[in-house]
Amino acid sequence: MPLMCSLQTILVGDSGVGKTSLLVQFDQGKFIPGSFSATVGIGFTVMLLGDSGVGKTCFLLQFKDGAFLSGTFIATVGIDFRNKVVAVDGVKVKLQIWDTAGQERFRSVTHAYYRDAQALLLLYDITSKMSFDNIRAWLTEIHEYAQKDVVIMLLGNKADVSSERAVRTEDGASLAREYGVPFMETSAKTGMNVELAFLAIAKELKQRAVQPLDEPHFQIHDYIESQKKKSSCCAFS
Repeated sequence: MPLMCSLQTILVGDSGVGKTSLLVQFDQGKFIPGSFSATVGIGFTVMLLGDSGVGKTCFLLQFKDGAFLSGTFIATVGIDFRNKVVAVDGVKVKLQIWDTAGQERFRSVTHAYYRDAQALLLLYDITSKMSFDNIRAWLTEIHEYAQKDVVIMLLGNKADVSSERAVRTEDGASLAREYGVPFMETSAKTGMNVELAFLAIAKELKQRAVQPLDEPHFQIHDYIESQKKKSSCCAFS
């Protein structure tokens, strides 16, 4: 069996020397001509957590590339990551998103990265009661290894497979309220609420980084609900 390993390489140099174009050429095999915006000055690390098979990798690829990979998917080994820049209130925010292995044998590797993350997206599969029941164990690990002020969001993935639902929406919402974290159901296949989840996290982290202490605190729960209602209105208009 071939050995698999993960390496991280950092590109350094003055602004304008072509670091981003070099990375795009390697990642996508193409050059983007014309004026290229300078790399964002504000960035955060987001981790995807949850049992193996809940759809973390597909969730990430849907957000990063707007694509869904159907069929059998090879489970993530250790840690993988992708970068994406999003616009938040006119500010470019870079998210480095870590996709983690859900299997128990890789859990010690995942623990080592917890403290470097500013936000954690905790996923379960709405068609798997076991993945939902294990959320409490994941939250215990988070409180043990992650930063005390880390942003946590609970996501019930695979909402498109409603005919096979094993976890009620209200059960997910109830658990989220118990732990004081925002919640929504998502679908990596259709894209439902995928972008909203990341944008809400980016907005929360950006506000924490730049908001003066005397200004009202950004309410991520209220933002999510307002965006979901706006989306529903657009769907019926």
